[in-house]
Amino acid sequence: MTLKRPGKRKAKPKRQGRQKAPAGAPATKRGNQSSRGEDSAATPSRRPQNTQSVSSSALWLYGRHAVAAALSNPDREVIRVFATRNGSAWLAAHVVGKALSTPIVEARPEEIDHLLHQGAVHQGIAAEVKAQPLRDLDDICANPTPETSLVVLDQVTDPQNIGAIFRAAAAFGASAIIVQDRRTPPLTGALAKAAAGAVETVPCIPVVNIARTLETLAEYGYDTVGLAGEAIVPMQAIDTNRPMALVLGAEGAGLRRLVSEKCTQLVRIPIAPGMESLNVATAAAIGLYERSRNRNKPT
Repeated sequence: MTLKRPGKRKAKPKRQGRQKAPAGAPATKRGNQSSRGEDSAATPSRRPQNTQSVSSSALWLYGRHAVAAALSNPDREVIRVFATRNGSAWLAAHVVGKALSTPIVEARPEEIDHLLHQGAVHQGIAAEVKAQPLRDLDDICANPTPETSLVVLDQVTDPQNIGAIFRAAAAFGASAIIVQDRRTPPLTGALAKAAAGAVETVPCIPVVNIARTLETLAEYGYDTVGLAGEAIVPMQAIDTNRPMALVLGAEGAGLRRLVSEKCTQLVRIPIAPGMESLNVATAAAIGLYERSRNRNKPT
């Protein structure tokens, strides 16, 4: 693994003495500056030397597992990685392959803060990356086996929830996640961190129309199973001898009417009467677990 250190900084010019304000001018105070706040003209922020060419529209992954998975993914182009000393050591111990030739820029935690959105928990590692190639519905979903499981997200937009759904999909062997192209945030940043590397292993298929996509999946032989709190049939009753697409709606709104009508079956996850609903990521994990549990029951 190549570890680059920022070049030596030039000596700062000596500050001139503070000039007295004219009589009667209002007094001013200097505010405290955070490493994540805006930088004043008088006090430039400290950044690694190599961040000068970073585009404001660059795609970022951060967090140990998200970056490690990207480095291990042959389909992901990683431009460069910024890491603290501890972060570099962790990558060296957990990643092999192309990571050995990927440029690693040594940076302090606060310098990495400046590259990311405010509040990003980067664990001392961030990577500038290119978007992954778009995946096609026909190529991935057209020839399912009885064991095939998909997840279909109907206008789910929260990055943390989508990331957690990717993680559950990877844990329970889902073949792909289908999303609406205009409603889904990029698979980077907080979403990718919540997925803990699963965005690199579970294909994401953007589609224009979810309802029409469910029709196509039914033609391919899938049971399109919608999770709905008002459904009568419990999740445990689904047929596990057919390929399944688990369909989930947005927090609060749930499945849209047309999407619900296009599902071949609506099921519910039984919960205590005092609780209205489950978080969508939790519901996805339970649904995928129930599917895999039923398939793995001894006959």
